[in-house]
Amino acid sequence: MGTNRPVGYRGVFRNTEFRALFAAQTVSVIGDQFARVALTVLVFDRTGSPAWTALTYGLTFLPDLVGGPLLSGLADRHPRRGLMVGSDLTRAGLVALMAVPGAPLWLLCVLLVAVQLISAPANAARGALLPAVLGETAYPAGQASLQSVTQAAQVLGFAGGGALVAAVGTGGVLLADAGTFALSALLVWGLVRARPSAAATAERGSWWPDLLAGSRLVWTDRRLRALVLFACVSGFYIVGEALAVPYAAALGNGTVAVGFMFAGYAAGAAAGMLAIGRLPTPTRLRLLAPLAVGSCVPLVLCFAEPGQALVVALFVASGVGSAYQVIASTTFVLAVPDNRRGQAFGLAVTALKVSQGLGVMLAGLAAEQSPPHQVVGTAGLLGVLAAAAVAWTWRTASNRTPVLAGT
Repeated sequence: MGTNRPVGYRGVFRNTEFRALFAAQTVSVIGDQFARVALTVLVFDRTGSPAWTALTYGLTFLPDLVGGPLLSGLADRHPRRGLMVGSDLTRAGLVALMAVPGAPLWLLCVLLVAVQLISAPANAARGALLPAVLGETAYPAGQASLQSVTQAAQVLGFAGGGALVAAVGTGGVLLADAGTFALSALLVWGLVRARPSAAATAERGSWWPDLLAGSRLVWTDRRLRALVLFACVSGFYIVGEALAVPYAAALGNGTVAVGFMFAGYAAGAAAGMLAIGRLPTPTRLRLLAPLAVGSCVPLVLCFAEPGQALVVALFVASGVGSAYQVIASTTFVLAVPDNRRGQAFGLAVTALKVSQGLGVMLAGLAAEQSPPHQVVGTAGLLGVLAAAAVAWTWRTASNRTPVLAGT
């Protein structure tokens, strides 16, 4: 199913459908990061509470606890292009409602949860569609490109988000985010070829048996389980992002500094993913465990109370380590049959997002009692221990079974 020599990035971008997916992802992620900065700044300004700020940030992850398992299977049961377009247009409308002046915080939270729920089947459809668009030999390079541009878009969105909020206000930023969803829908509809659903109508079971079958596929395979656990390590290294606003405040810096703290991790991750995408498969697999541990090690140094510039540098280093996620995700997706990829992808993303959401909210609660640098350092230390344990699980599973299909 694969080759040890990956397809180059130039070859991947000759594919018109991939270029459309790439552009759609880029514009929507930039808008999302603008909106995320706007919401966290808005909540912190209104409440002055790290816990409420982290709760709002966490609400961009936790709805996947429901949406991932329950809704991602739609990407196998329905045409994936149409599902992506419909989700984008619906999210555009909901985010536009969030821009209404004077909207209470509880309403913003409800709309935010709804947006994230609708994101689950759209993300599963895109993740499952990519191997069909590119083919399995080009898929690793395409996935690396897509994940790296997501991080690069976060750099632009986070770095410019603080300044944009200061310039046009939170309402203007949210309207811009709504516009990016509409543009994403237009790109996908116009340039991505329509395909039938992955499972023929006669092969479809009812929703509940399909959900159980996808769950069994993931959780009974030791290698797939280990790959999902690697994804969950992100719940530790995301703590730096979650506490960026109160951390910057503790360092005596303002809104623009918050954007650069957010952007540091994303810049490192983008660079790491682009480098990994050019490596042969055996090398990528050997780097999986060391990079997972390395994603958390830099955060431990926050115990030393570094200044703003060094904190950003540590976040960049953490981001470079987090590039292991592209190795885990491509290995996972290619190991799952196409007619189960949407459901399996959704379950894996659920585990990732829930771990991130829990990490974010627990970090916010901890920051109510302890300085942000101590909370970030503690998360880094716990993350190193967790990543090492997952690495042992992966090595044990890989030694007992053949290398995963597609790798």
